[in-house]
Amino acid sequence: MSFPIEQIRQMFPVLHQEVHGKPLVYFDNAATTQKPQSVIQSLEGYYLHDNANIHRGAHALADRATRYFEDTRETVQKFLNAKESAEIIFTKGTTESINLVAYTFGRKFIQTGDEIIISTLEHHSNIVPWQMLCEEKGAILKVIPINDAGEILYEEFEKLLTSKTKLVSVVHASNALGTINPVKKIIDAAHAVGAKVLLDGAQSTSHLEIDVQELDCDFMALSAHKLYGPTGLGVLYGKREVLETMPPFQGGGEMIKEVTFEKTTYNDIPFKFEAGTPNIGDVIAFKYAIDFLTEIGKSAVKAHEDSLLTYANELLSSVKGFIPVGTAKEKVSVLSFNINGMHPFDVGVMLDAKGIAVRTGHHCTQPLMKRLGLEGTVRASFAVYNSKSEIEKLAEGVSQIARIKNK
Repeated sequence: MSFPIEQIRQMFPVLHQEVHGKPLVYFDNAATTQKPQSVIQSLEGYYLHDNANIHRGAHALADRATRYFEDTRETVQKFLNAKESAEIIFTKGTTESINLVAYTFGRKFIQTGDEIIISTLEHHSNIVPWQMLCEEKGAILKVIPINDAGEILYEEFEKLLTSKTKLVSVVHASNALGTINPVKKIIDAAHAVGAKVLLDGAQSTSHLEIDVQELDCDFMALSAHKLYGPTGLGVLYGKREVLETMPPFQGGGEMIKEVTFEKTTYNDIPFKFEAGTPNIGDVIAFKYAIDFLTEIGKSAVKAHEDSLLTYANELLSSVKGFIPVGTAKEKVSVLSFNINGMHPFDVGVMLDAKGIAVRTGHHCTQPLMKRLGLEGTVRASFAVYNSKSEIEKLAEGVSQIARIKNK
């Protein structure tokens, strides 16, 4: 059965426009994906018909909003195959999810001399919170090295593990290079020395089948806007037995059972970590994004995106001056590259003039760029609604730009 690309593209209103007089080709999906009509309609429907605060209301609108909100929690649970919906915490995004773990688990369980391990591939949001925690606690941050292809050196990771390792926090799939890390092996090795593991799933969750029980990770962080859902919304998955040992992240409404001026008792999970009025409309709409992906099927999505990446590599590899960056054997659909003698930003501006949207720069991975000896890259990242004809436009655009430079 052929992939229904035209049918899928019709679900995304934003794709049907011109930029600088050219049909839009949107290849900035690793930064944020576009939203299907069902997600947009859900947001509109909530504010038109169901707008109310949740959990504490006794009226019809509050009841509906609460029911829809918790429906999304159950949908995310099934999407990740968590044991129960109480293990799903709503946050502002992957960044806040990681910070939540750093500020709660980290402050309680990381002590002077303890060790935290991350990798060279990490986004700044999975570096800076651990640096801040280590500075505060006197802990030690260790970094897994990579090879020139952008793959972690697993044997070096094993050498970093000690009885002092309390947490390993690694990206599942690199936002800058697309590298898929061997996370199951990492998790098993970390658990063998008694460490907990957090996976940054910001990129992997839109491309790969995710089963947190099979992976056995202790935490996973993700963002809705990279999963065809709204911005300003994320998820932290955590094992119940770990979440219950952690103090609250913020104080306020919802995260309490009883408050007196003498003492406050905290709510059960997940509400203990969801202080204040949440992002109700966007949470409700996120269910429709997950439903969209689930209906197509992750295996079909991955096969389509893999074919796009393969096709792009085939077409671009023959372009004089094209320099691929990140050639790991296992990748999601991210193609980072440079053109010999040209700054990535200049390439991005010239592609934009052709209606092609890509990302340029260091991609919030400055230590990775330093390891590769680069100031930055051009990044084209592919999603479910992208087509081979769009890949051909990218290849034609890059070829024209490279010819201009090499005249």
